Amino acid sequence: MLSARDRRDRPPEEGVVAELQGFAVDKAFFTSHKGILLETELALTLIIFICFTASISAYMAAALLEFFITLAFLFLYATQYYQHFDRLNWPCLDFLRCVSAIIIFLVVSFAAVTSRDGAAIAAFVFGIILVSIFAYDALKIYRTEMAPGAIQGP
Repeated sequence: MLSARDRRDRPPEEGVVAELQGFAVDKAFFTSHKGILLETELALTLIIFICFTASISAYMAAALLEFFITLAFLFLYATQYYQHFDRLNWPCLDFLRCVSAIIIFLVVSFAAVTSRDGAAIAAFVFGIILVSIFAYDALKIYRTEMAPGAIQGP
């Protein structure tokens, strides 16, 4: 029987190494077009969360929720871990993430600007910028992933 010291000094089996490589970060993803879009969405969502925290705390939950959802998608795409869930339609999920974020930030941004507080107005401006970035991301996902036959023509 092997002691704990003997097990620690042995090299890991091939199956263990393959499981650990599932969380290896693809650094090229962060410089890709999709990676830059996700990073920008993440940064702007964090800025909006900070603005809502400083002014109207009732709306900060929406920004925090979108922050965590975008962070999860960034993690899944950067580690290529989403490929383990092959039964899910990832382009459709990403498209729905963008559409839901557009709706949430449009409603919250226009509701926040009515308070006429400085941080709420900043959150409105950043919210409109973020809505345009989410709309561009949704359009890009739709054109490249969901309707590739419509672009190519007959």
